Formats: sequence, C-alpha cells, structure tokens
Amino acid sequence: MKIKNCEKPILLVEDNPIDVDLTIRAFKKNNLGNEIKVARDGEEALNWIQKWDEGEPTPIVILLDLNLPRYNGLEVLKELKSHELYKTIPVIILTTSAESKDIETAYKLGANSYIVKPVELDKFIEVAAQIDLYWRVYNELSS
Repeated sequence: MKIKNCEKPILLVEDNPIDVDLTIRAFKKNNLGNEIKVARDGEEALNWIQKWDEGEPTPIVILLDLNLPRYNGLEVLKELKSHELYKTIPVIILTTSAESKDIETAYKLGANSYIVKPVELDKFIEVAAQIDLYWRVYNELSS
C-alpha cells in the first residue's frame, strides 16, 4: 500500500474543543503523518485563503463542521468552492447534523463527502482511519 500526500496538512474547521481534541487523538491513534491545522470558526477558516495566497501549503483535505460561529460551515463551503484556485481542495463535512436539508445543501455547494460524527470514541477512531486511508492512499488528487 503506497502512502502519499503526507507533506500536505489537513485543515480541521471545528469550534468545539472536545471535538478538536477527539479528532486529533483519533488521527494520531491511526498514525496520521499529516500536520493538522485548526480553524475554530468560519471566519478563521476563510482567513486561510489569504494564507494560501501568501504561500502556505494548501491542505490535502478540509474537514468542515457545519455548526460554526461567525460563518457557518455551509457559508464557508460556498466560499471555498467558488474560489478559482482552491475549489478543487476536497471538503469533507464532519458534523453532528444528519438533517437531509444540510446534506443536500452541502452536496449542492460542492462537498466531496458528508459524514455524521459518531458519538462513541471507538467509532470516531474508525471513521478517522477510513478518512486517512481514503485521502492518503486511494484518492488521486489533481495537480
């Protein structure tokens, strides 16, 4: 199994400190090689666009919560997917919302995947392992 894309970070957009910690722990438990950058609200997430313009490496994937302060996740998704340079960055919605309206809207705005966060730690670690495996091993990115 060929591991690739370890040099690119993952951008986690999450305002709940417990979920941030849980996500980081889950990826570490799965020996994730990518650095995890954290944006704690929608505005902070959108500020990454300027950082990328200034030379910060773009992420291999963005894990985006929907329930965020300042700008919600759907607003962030819409902005990212309308940006000419960064619209190809894969975005996984990782949220507690299982509302069909949220799911439908997220996909219409360009989400690449929609995952409802599992409550149990073991299930969450399993989800993190699958995300890692898919985005670093199997998925082919455009250049």
